[in-house]
Amino acid sequence: MFSLSGSSTFNVTSFSSATSTFPSIQSLSSSFSPISPLTADSLRIRPASSIGFPIFSGGRRSLCSVSASMSGNGSPSSSSQEGSDSFFRSVLENVESVYLSRNPTAKSILELVQSADGGERICYDHLAFRTFGVDGHGIDSMASFFLDYGYKQMEELTFPAKKLKALWFSPPPSVSAANGGSRIHGPLPRVFISELLVDQMSPQAQEIIRKYVEISSSGYKYAALASALGTLTWKKPMHSEFQQLARESEYAAWTLVNGYALNHVTISTHRLKSNLRQINSLNRFIEENGFKLNSEGGLLKVSPDGLLLQSSTVADSMPFRFSDGAVEPVPCSYIEFAERLVLPQYKNLPNDEVKEFHRRDGFEVGNADKIFESTSQGQVTRAA
Repeated sequence: MFSLSGSSTFNVTSFSSATSTFPSIQSLSSSFSPISPLTADSLRIRPASSIGFPIFSGGRRSLCSVSASMSGNGSPSSSSQEGSDSFFRSVLENVESVYLSRNPTAKSILELVQSADGGERICYDHLAFRTFGVDGHGIDSMASFFLDYGYKQMEELTFPAKKLKALWFSPPPSVSAANGGSRIHGPLPRVFISELLVDQMSPQAQEIIRKYVEISSSGYKYAALASALGTLTWKKPMHSEFQQLARESEYAAWTLVNGYALNHVTISTHRLKSNLRQINSLNRFIEENGFKLNSEGGLLKVSPDGLLLQSSTVADSMPFRFSDGAVEPVPCSYIEFAERLVLPQYKNLPNDEVKEFHRRDGFEVGNADKIFESTSQGQVTRAA
């Protein structure tokens, strides 16, 4: 049970132990079971027929739903491209489904904002993931899936104090226009992937992280699959290990128990139709409905050029059963909001002619550094 207005902590069923095979994506969508470890044996799975999920056998991937037909000039046909786009969005839809099942605040806010905006579609600005930057489990492990589907690597951001770095990726032109689609089925979002610079951590922290990365083995090759299934690629850690990491890096502790789970989605506020398209109005609306925003550095995070405005809720929490039997609430994910203002060279364009490429693109270290704090104990306990 959970409260949608006063508290972001809620109860879920106990974490199940690893099994030799996974349930289908369909069963996960209808009855979600929290994080369970991903084992090597369980990578040999059959596709969920409704979405043509990839077959994993002997480490090779086969995209069941993508047609191999080619056009006369040797390039993929339109039906092949549409099939690929459909498969890609189906994977993202399951990643989102796991995220929403664990984070009632995000689910409620998406519904609330869409209703207040007259039932119009919601567009995502970006999706974000966290990783361990060691032995193949860093940014590249999750980025490879998006690069395979046409995303382009953009700038790198560094966060020395947090021992983090990040890359963001721009989406390809959508195969299907998706003009009327919402969320995952709307315009494809940017992707922001960060990693902990494990080599810069203390020897004790490195030992813990490397222990579980070694257990994961080749699990990094299936980062997107783990995210879509809501599983860890390593076994559940001990409570003492989680606590030790949390004392040195809350990012590290979060990643140890959440793995490749979607860290947050971001509503593109300027694409809303009502007055909520202005992020300050949206922030007031969120707070008036009983939700708490990340206060680190102020509720509104503003880039030095004044063109990128961001805010976020604090993370929900859920009980996590550690391998030693201890149970403790741990931070899950949160939802972010971003308003990208029109670039100075396009300021005289009529509003109805402004497109996304006329607006400020990319990310800002100062903003992102504060947004990371949405999962910190200080923010989570303040919200509770």
